Amino acid sequence: MPFTADAIAAQQVQERLKTLYQLVHDTEKKRQQSEHGINAILKTQNSQEERSSQHYQIKLKGLYKNAIAYTEQEEDVLRKALQKITEIRNIKNERRIQTRHTVNKETIRRGPWMKMLLSSAQTLPLFVGKIGERPPPLCGAIPADSNYVAKVGDMVAALVKVADGDGDCILAEVVSFNHTTNKYEVDDILEEQNQKTRHTLSKRRVIPLPLMRANPETDPSALFPQGTVVMALYPQTTCFYNAIVNKLPGTHLDEYEVIFEDPSYPEGYSPPLGVAQRYVIAVKQKSKQT
Repeated sequence: MPFTADAIAAQQVQERLKTLYQLVHDTEKKRQQSEHGINAILKTQNSQEERSSQHYQIKLKGLYKNAIAYTEQEEDVLRKALQKITEIRNIKNERRIQTRHTVNKETIRRGPWMKMLLSSAQTLPLFVGKIGERPPPLCGAIPADSNYVAKVGDMVAALVKVADGDGDCILAEVVSFNHTTNKYEVDDILEEQNQKTRHTLSKRRVIPLPLMRANPETDPSALFPQGTVVMALYPQTTCFYNAIVNKLPGTHLDEYEVIFEDPSYPEGYSPPLGVAQRYVIAVKQKSKQT
C-alpha cells in the first residue's frame, strides 16, 4: 500500500527529530569539553609557581586553543540543530499548503486563528549570524531584494481594493506568482477558511513579510528606529495600518511597541500596543506624525 501524504510528512519529521535528538547530545558533549578546557585554564592560572616559566606559557596557549576549538564545534552543532528545526517547520508548512483545497477542511474560529498567527510570529526563526555577518534581506526590518518573489504559502501584506473603492492592506498568503504578468494570486489569511475569492495583484501591491527575527542585542541595525512610520498589524485583526514605532524590542522575545493612527481617539493615535516583528513592515507613502 502506498504511503499517504500525511504518512510521508510524518516520516520526514521523525527522521529530522532523530537527527535533532542526536545533535542535542552532541551539543552537550561539546559543551562539557569546552567547560573542561576553561576549567583547565583557570586551574593553570592559579598555579603561581609556574607563571613565569616558558612551559607555562606554551601550556596556557594550548589550553586556550583547545577551548576555542571546542566552543566553535559546539556552535557548529547548534547551527545544525537550528537547521533541522527549520526543516521541520518547512515540512509542516508544505503539508498545510497541500491540504489547502481539501473539501472537508475544518473551519477555524477567529479567536484560535489569531492565536495561531501570534504563535507563527513568535516561533519565526531567529537570525544568529557569525562574527561580522550582516543580517540578510527579510530579517527584521531589512526589506526584500527588488527582484525577490515570495514563495507559495508565504505570508505577505497585500493592498487590495474593497467595495467602497478604498484600499485595505491585509495579511494574505501567496497562492502563485505569474512571471509573465508579474502578478501574484493571494488569499486573505483569515477569509481563506471560508473559501473567499482570491485576489490577483501586481507585484508592487504585495510586500513580503520577514522570514527571520532580528536579535536586538546583536543586530540592532535590523530593527526600525524609534519614531519610524511603519505599517503594522493591528492586534486581533488581519489588517495593516499606519503606526509609529514607540519602543523597540529589548530582546529577541519582545515585540515592538507602536502607536497606531486612529481617529477614534481624541489625540488621533492609539495607546502603545505590542506587535511582533513579523507584522511590522516599511511604509512608502507619507504619513502624518506626532
